[in-house]
Amino acid sequence: MCTLEKRGNLFFLTLTGESKQDQEHRLNPALISSIRSALAEAKSQAVNGSALITVAQGRFFSNGFDLIHAQAVGVKAGSVEAAKSELLRMVDLFKGVVSDLLSLPMPTIAAVTGHAAAAGLILAMSHDYVTMTSSKGVMYMSELDIGMTLPDYFMALIQGKLGSPGARRELVLRAAKVRAEAAKGMGIVDSAHDSAEEAVNAAVRMAEELGKRGWNGEAYAGIRKSLYPEVCRVLGVKNQVVLPSKF
Repeated sequence: MCTLEKRGNLFFLTLTGESKQDQEHRLNPALISSIRSALAEAKSQAVNGSALITVAQGRFFSNGFDLIHAQAVGVKAGSVEAAKSELLRMVDLFKGVVSDLLSLPMPTIAAVTGHAAAAGLILAMSHDYVTMTSSKGVMYMSELDIGMTLPDYFMALIQGKLGSPGARRELVLRAAKVRAEAAKGMGIVDSAHDSAEEAVNAAVRMAEELGKRGWNGEAYAGIRKSLYPEVCRVLGVKNQVVLPSKF
């Protein structure tokens, strides 16, 4: 699951897990719901100058959709189609997480200290900034390797975030396992660090610096949505005009 902690104007969303399997942070309906609840709580407490940092316990930031969960649903129903339907349901549910992050009225930073695969990579890329450790972990869009097409909102986000056609091709048509320095060169991450602690500390410093600007959160969210119009269109995320409170 996940927890949300508020320290001053900074929110820390932590993906948690007791077992090694739990610490893969596979996105199933329960975890998706938990993340959305945490984001809703952060939004409800947001003030001008707030910022969100997302971190994860263990060797994974997130290992994508929970295929084991989908398979278990299929086994219980005695149907492969039930497993496929459950996977498609998770793809649909996860739209809400991406929409929430694009709409959150504050800067967002993902501190990636482990592997971020498939939907887990999309989770990281849905933040405004990404820091990553060089000591362990890869960015990996695994869909090609498992024989699955990419959801339309995945591709819309990737196209919006990565300006280089070569970088997009490397990520999705070669299913490359990209380490931090290469990910920085491709524009997937903003900074690479020697250790997990340094990656988190860098995210905190960035959040503090951004928070000092004291920006209007609704204006920030509106400009973010305008920056990525295609993924917002695909997700059905609406924008609104925000004007200064004083002229």
